Parts: sequence; structure tokens; C-alpha cells
Amino acid sequence: MSATAHDPLAAHDVPAAPHSHDTPDNPLARERAHLASSRAALRAMREDAQSLNIEDVTANWVNAAVLARQIDERIKALADLSDTPLFFGRLDYLHAPGVEQAEGAEGELFYIGRRHVHDADGDPMVIDWRAPVSQPFYRASKKDPMDIALRRRFGYTGGELTAYEDEHLSDPAEAAATSKLLQQEIERPRVGPMRDIVATIQPEQDEIVRSGLGGTVCVQGGPGTGKTAVGLHRVAYLLYAHRERLARTGTLVIGPNRSFLHYIEQVLPALGELTVQQATVDDLVAHVEVRGTDDARAAVIKGDARLAEVLRRALYSHVTMPTEQVLVVRGSRRWRVAAYELEEIVRELLARDIRYGAAREALPQRIAHAVLVQMERAGEAPDDRVQNAVARNSAVKAAVKSLWPQVDPAKLVLRLLTDEAFLAEHAAGLLDEDEQRAILWAKPVRSVKSAKWSAADAVLVDEAADLIQRTSSLGHVVVDEAQDLSPMQYRAVGRRCTTGSATVLGDLAQGTTPWATRSWEEALGHLGKADGVIEELTAGFRVPTDVITYASRLLPHIAPGLTPVASVRENPGFFEVRPAEGTDEVVAACAELLRNEGSTGLIAADARIPALAQALTAAGIGFLAPGEETTRETRLTLVPASLAKGLEYDYVVLDEPQAVVDGEPDERTGLRRLYVALTRAVSGLIVTHTAALPAHLAG
Repeated sequence: MSATAHDPLAAHDVPAAPHSHDTPDNPLARERAHLASSRAALRAMREDAQSLNIEDVTANWVNAAVLARQIDERIKALADLSDTPLFFGRLDYLHAPGVEQAEGAEGELFYIGRRHVHDADGDPMVIDWRAPVSQPFYRASKKDPMDIALRRRFGYTGGELTAYEDEHLSDPAEAAATSKLLQQEIERPRVGPMRDIVATIQPEQDEIVRSGLGGTVCVQGGPGTGKTAVGLHRVAYLLYAHRERLARTGTLVIGPNRSFLHYIEQVLPALGELTVQQATVDDLVAHVEVRGTDDARAAVIKGDARLAEVLRRALYSHVTMPTEQVLVVRGSRRWRVAAYELEEIVRELLARDIRYGAAREALPQRIAHAVLVQMERAGEAPDDRVQNAVARNSAVKAAVKSLWPQVDPAKLVLRLLTDEAFLAEHAAGLLDEDEQRAILWAKPVRSVKSAKWSAADAVLVDEAADLIQRTSSLGHVVVDEAQDLSPMQYRAVGRRCTTGSATVLGDLAQGTTPWATRSWEEALGHLGKADGVIEELTAGFRVPTDVITYASRLLPHIAPGLTPVASVRENPGFFEVRPAEGTDEVVAACAELLRNEGSTGLIAADARIPALAQALTAAGIGFLAPGEETTRETRLTLVPASLAKGLEYDYVVLDEPQAVVDGEPDERTGLRRLYVALTRAVSGLIVTHTAALPAHLAG
């Protein structure tokens, strides 16, 4: 489509401010007409998919089932969400992209949206935001217009197109200005789960989103920098650019807890991506039932990467060198494999450094091959069937059972944690005596099922399982809030993408576990992606200036040297610290904020949650738990500080900061937890306190 033929704006001087009025001569009417036509085209595309008849296409029922599932996913992906804009921008190119044209030739016009829409003739009406032709929408600037004459942004209210705003990038006379619609979209109040940011992706975010599948990217981003959204949009982009490959290998998003996953679960479906798995690290390593807990010291030691070598030593201690020959009887003939030959076979398998289970499966075939060599020397002509029969011979089986016995990963870990001598033998030179005593269980355990496994124990079992049998690898894994993973948890995640890549998202200042990440270089090493690229996002789009400035007072104490987030929002929001006598003032602050549009979170130390819940109930104010979806009727969420990470609310009441700090095992962790709690607000924050505020917050 050329700008001249289809766009009357090409001949008009359009001001830079948003337009919201509509007259017969105003371009807004034409844009609304294009929106209506695009929605009709999308409905037609969906109806076409629904009408497909595959009865005469597939050769068998398996292919039919696969094709039917693919069609069903296609139909779901083509759903038109009434409250989600079909397109949010427009690009007017000076020239046709990728085509050399004579001077004076007209360019093309493209509408940029969440998915591709075409008309009955196959001509595009909306271009997917991930397509190369859409990239200038995010990256073009006055300095580098990328052949764009005009970039138009659209404003919506309840799914209706109500405004537009233009930037004439190729006009040197027009000064660059901050987009009002962009600011409004970033700051728009929210109710319900996390939204996509596809209309507001910034250039530095877009570079990360569109980075290639082959490399691992680690994103350090402070509160409000959009790192979670960047990670999710990177998944959507990779699925667009490498769909066939990732359809085979799979993608996975890993979050810190179920509440967080529920909060983000609608982002990818809104972008038309329905096949991405979501899980926590605990879900990945669920080989045993977790019913116990560790103290902080034991958890730190169990999460240390040294335990990987302890487990390896303990596992391979089961391999023994032969002292006797193997005698194989076949008919009237007897074939002997001497002990020294068996030892050579065992040592060769150990030297290959393959998985314990794979080596065990190879051992009978190696012994059988030694027998076949003797048969050939004796003039026989054995084939593969003979070798397989020899490998199944009872004498060979007995030898394998003795030399390379089966090992159950859970039983191996259980023995390490309950057998003092066994642990001491295999932890020698790795863990000192105090560290060994710290992880030993105090009471004997009868069986794997009766054991009270901790979350850290389950990770050890996963490590042992991988030593025995290789874990299946996915094409791409995203891990969010990664700063809270232990080295052993990083290894567990890394096992899921050994042949793929990863996107690691986190903030070192928000690490609140005793084993929190000290540096991203170290984390990438544990992940098995030491060559990963580390990117830093420092522009804050979600947290008000006064709030992030106040919270950043903690940075010198919790993450020295980390670059503070700089808020780029035009709306400063509001921030207030209020002394309180008790819970009445806290409830009053919540009631005050609920008069505003959007969501409100009441964040408090975990120990104070029951009292606050009682006070809210007594005041007749309904509230939700983290992860429950807010509604127009119930917009207040009562959030324990331990679950606040990764969540956002338009308004936040933070109760008793010192109690948040005191609720953690040490001050540094407590201050990091407080930093997280302080930075959950998008539009406004009220801090209430009865006790003195932490001295680190003093101006």
C-alpha cells in the first residue's frame, strides 16, 4: 500500500500531539474503518481454519490427530480479544522495504499489531510486531529514521480506537518529542494479570527481545525496567523466527513460585503463543515429595556446586573392578572373557565420561563383542543377533550387575544424607567436617518414601538422576527472578537447555535467599552458559521517580556498585511516609487508595498478615491472596513480603518496613526484601510505620 494512494495524511500537516476528535475529514475515521476491516479479516481467517476438512488429507489416525491439534491451536491463536487492540501502530516507509527504487517512488504503509492479519487476497492488513518490517516501530529515531517517514501510535479506550499521535522522523524541522500516548500506555492503571508491553517496547529492550536463538542472554534489570516482559516477548519473538525448530525442541518459562506464574500466564497467549510451558524449579525436580525444610546453613551447603562432585564420586563408587572371568556357554562351546579384559572394558567406559546409565547399558554389549572376537578367531561367523544373545546371557548379566550395578538416584542421596561414613568418604577435600555435619539428617530414615525431603534435597536427587540418565534438553528456557537460585538450582535449569539457549532475568539487589547470586558471570558458569551475554536495563518505566529514589537509598548496603534505576516517567506518581498507631491507619490508607482506578497491594511482613487480614475484614474491605486475579469489585491484594517479588500493583501500602527487615534471618537479606517491597508500586506508595524506620532509609 502506498502512502499517497491509501493515506490522506500524506498530504496533510498532522500535529505531534495526540488526536482524539473525529470528523468526516479527520484521519481518525479512516483508521477506525481500517480497524473494523482488519477485525472482519481476522474473523474470516478464523472461520477458514474452522471450516477445514481433513478427512481426505491424512493417511492414518495419528497424523489426523496431530493435524487436528494444530488446527485447534491455530483457531485459538486467531481469537479476536475485544479489549486487546488488534494494531497499535503504523509505519509509513519512504521506500518499499528491501527494494531499491527510483527517486520519487512511493513507499509502503504498514499497521503493526500483535499478530498477522491478511485480507481475502492475501494482502497484509496488520503486520506481526515480530516481523523484520516492524522493527523500526521500536528502534527508529530522528538520528536514525530507518527509512521511516512517519510513525503513528494509536490510543485505545476499552478496545475502541480513540486517539492517534504522529512522529515525522524524516522531517528535520520537527523536533523530537516524548510520546504522550506511549507514556499513557506505560502508566495506564491495571486490573488483573500482567499485560504484554508489545506497544511500548523501548529500543534497548527490543535489542534483547530480537537477539538470536543461538546465544544465551542474561538481563540485569532493576525494578520497573521491564525485564520480565522483555523475557516473555523474547520467547514470543523466538517462536516467530524459529517456529519449526522450537516446535520440535520446546520452550519453557521458569518462575519463582505459582503466584508469579499465574500473574504472567496471559502474556504469551495474548500474543498468540499457546504452547509455552511454565514451571517453577521445584516442579522440574519433583522426583521426591518435599515435606521437610532445611535451616539456612544446611540449605546453602546443599545448594553449593561442590555437591555435584560429591554426588558424582558417590555414584561411581558403585563401579568395581573385576576379579573373576566371565564364562559364556553357547551350545557345546564355552567362551571366556578374562578379568583383565573386563577391567579394560570397564576402564574404557569410565574414561569416556558418559552417563552412568548409558555406560551400564553399553557394558553387556562390550563383553559380548569380546566373545564375538573369539568366535571369529575360531572360524565362526556370528552376526548382530548372536552378539545380542550373548549380551543377554545370564553370566554376562551377572557380571554387569556386579561390576556396574543399578543405582536409584533418590536412594543415593538418602545414603549420603544419613550415612556419616559414606558422606565423609565422598566429600573428603570438598566439604569440611562441620559442613558434613550440617547436612546430615539427625534421625535414621527407613525408606525414600518416608523421608522428609527438603526442596534442596530434591535438587540433589535431580542432579543424581542426570548423572545416571541424561535430562532431555529444550530449545529455549527463560528463568525469571534468577538471582534467588542456588548454584545447584542453576545446574538443574541448565540441564534443561544443554543443547538450547537461555534467557536469564534478575536483579542482584533483589536476591533474598541465603544463597542469592553474587555475580551473573558466576551464575552463567553454573548454568553451563559461560559464554552468555550480560545486558543491563537501567531505565525505569513502571516505578515512580520519588519511590525508586527512596528505595535506592538501600542499594549501597545491599548491592554496592549496582547502577540505580533512573525513572523516565513523566508522571511522578506520589509517595508518602505516614506514622501509624496501629492497624487502623493501615486500613485507612488502603481505603484511600482504593478510591483510585487500578489495583492496590497491601504488603507486610509475613508475621503481620493474619492481623492485617482480620483488620481488613472487620472494616468490610475484601481482599485477595497473591496470584488470585483482581476484579473490578475486589482490587486489593494482601501480600506477604516473601511473595511480593515480581508482582506489581498500581498502588501499594507498605506496612512496617522494620518488621519486613526483621522477618529475615539477617539484616542484608532483610534490607533486600524491603527493597523488593518498596518497588512494587506503579503509581503511588504509602509507607505506614509504628516502629522506627530502618536507619538505612534515612535521607
